[in-house]
Amino acid sequence: MSIRNLDSLFAPESVAVFGASDRPASVGGTVWRNLSAEFKGKLYPVNPRLKHLGEHAVYASVAALPHAPHLAVICTPPSTVPGLIAELGERGTKAAVVVTAGLDKHQKQAMLDAARRHTLRILGPNCIGMLVPHLGLNASFAHANAAPGQLAFVSQSGALVTAMLDWANSRNIGFSHFVSLGEHADVDFGDMLDFLGSDPRTRAILLYIESIEAPRKFMSAARAAARNKPVIVVKAGRSAQGQKAAASHTGALAGSDE
Repeated sequence: MSIRNLDSLFAPESVAVFGASDRPASVGGTVWRNLSAEFKGKLYPVNPRLKHLGEHAVYASVAALPHAPHLAVICTPPSTVPGLIAELGERGTKAAVVVTAGLDKHQKQAMLDAARRHTLRILGPNCIGMLVPHLGLNASFAHANAAPGQLAFVSQSGALVTAMLDWANSRNIGFSHFVSLGEHADVDFGDMLDFLGSDPRTRAILLYIESIEAPRKFMSAARAAARNKPVIVVKAGRSAQGQKAAASHTGALAGSDE
C-alpha cells in the first residue's frame, strides 16, 4: 500500500485518543498528556467512563465524536481493537496508531481486514507510537519529547526508542519524525522509506531493524530513498543472543543477515 494515507498518520489536523484516561501512570493517560501538551489541532478523548479531561469534553464512542478524526490513537484492550478500526473506517478516519499489545493472530487479522476495507493505515500494534516534533505531535507513551530536527528515526524496538530519546535529548539532537513500528502489521520499513525519502523536512534516515517480512519491497524503497538522502540501517539479531533479545520484546523472529 506504500504511502497512501500516510499524510493522515504523520500530519493530522485532528486526533482522537481511545482509552484516554485521568490515571497518570496508565498508557492512555500518558498518551493523552503527551498529545495535549503541544498539539495545536483538534483533540478528542474517548472513554465511556469519563465526562471531562481537563478542559476537554470526553466522548463515549466513535459514533459520539462530532467529526471523523484524521488520526486515532488506540490504547484499549485487544478485543476492542478490530471493532474500533471498523467503526473508524466507516466514519472516514484514514490512519490509526495501535499502541495496544497482546493481539492474537485472529484479532490482528480482523483488525487488518477492517482497515483494508477503508484504506485505513495502521501503525503498530504493540508500539510506543510516533512523534513529529515540528507539529508538536507526540502520539506516543514515551517518557520524553523529541526536539525538532532533520533526522528521521524508525525503530522496530520500543526499548530502543526510549533509549534513543534519552541519548538524543542529552546531546541536543532533533528529529523530523520519530517512529516506533512495533509489530508493523501494516505500515512497515518499506512504507516509511517511501514516505521519508520524499519528505522535505528529512535530510537523513536512520533505521533500527530486527526483521523484514517484505525484502523486495524494502530493497526497492531503500534504493529509491538513498538516491535523495543518506539511509543508515542498524540490523539487530546477528547473534543467537541478539535474536533472543529481539523476540522477547517485539514478538518478532529476528532475521538472518544472510
